[in-house]
Amino acid sequence: MAQCTSSVLALIILVFTPLCVAHKGSSGYLCPQFYDHSCPKAQEIVKSVVAKAVAREARMAASLLRLHFHDCFVQGCDASVLLDSGGGIISEKGSVPNRNSARGFEVLDEIKSALEKECPSTVSCADILTLAARDSTAISGGPSWVVPLGRRDSRSASLSGSNNNIPAPNNTFQTILTKFKRQGLDIVDLVALSGSHTIGDARCTSFRQRLYNQSGNGKADSTLDPSYASQLRNRCPRSGGDQNLFFLDFVSPTKFDNSYFKLLLASKGLLSSDQVLVTRSQQSKALVKKYAENVELFFDQFAKSMIKMGNISPLTGSRGEIRKNCRKMNS
Repeated sequence: MAQCTSSVLALIILVFTPLCVAHKGSSGYLCPQFYDHSCPKAQEIVKSVVAKAVAREARMAASLLRLHFHDCFVQGCDASVLLDSGGGIISEKGSVPNRNSARGFEVLDEIKSALEKECPSTVSCADILTLAARDSTAISGGPSWVVPLGRRDSRSASLSGSNNNIPAPNNTFQTILTKFKRQGLDIVDLVALSGSHTIGDARCTSFRQRLYNQSGNGKADSTLDPSYASQLRNRCPRSGGDQNLFFLDFVSPTKFDNSYFKLLLASKGLLSSDQVLVTRSQQSKALVKKYAENVELFFDQFAKSMIKMGNISPLTGSRGEIRKNCRKMNS
């Protein structure tokens, strides 16, 4: 009987222990327990710094989440987005999607500094970004999930990759879906991950076209609610005010929930890239409806899609390095 009980217990532990993910040709793997012995306080340190940063400025949660997304879509999740120009590097920070927009770098510097004191040259900037995205989501009221760890940092950046691979606010639905598919993500991931726009802001320059000349005919986007469009024009004029900020989800802008999807169904998505999820694909529209009706379903899929995105082409094993400073390669 004791032997039977012990076998059942062992099976339960096996079932509920997150599996490590091997990556072809990398001689390495990602595993939730990666730092359990080398830096056991790593996740605690990341969460503590992120919590303080979000308490200071709620918008920071969305900024950190966005940085992870912009990192993974360029060369994989390798912290290339954090590199400054210099030493042969042309920074991704100057790309169209990131210029005057990407932020939160100082928070990551603070996390890295704390980790270097605790366990020098151990925790990668790529893993810090991945953990910070998870913690930002959870702290804002969204789901949490177990993060596979063990990524290493790139010794290169790709300005062209940043310009070409990251979906733009005015891309067509098909272009956005194609960019997701290039990363091994599908339409379910696209809709779920777009739900991150339940927090954060967008600049006037990101959606001005929708207000004044969406189709080149001098008229507003017909898929945008007229009264909402009128409100937006008050602070987003035809010219000027490029950097004026607007909530992506004006109902609960700092709470991670499913109101973003409800706004899409009411034709009140801020960006064209948001609204096309309802107007250009029946499959994506059906997913929007499901997530609008069931927040648990959205949270569950968002967590799954974040793990999937976080596994895009990581550097593992002996590839890359563990940067001492996230902004520059080790000398």
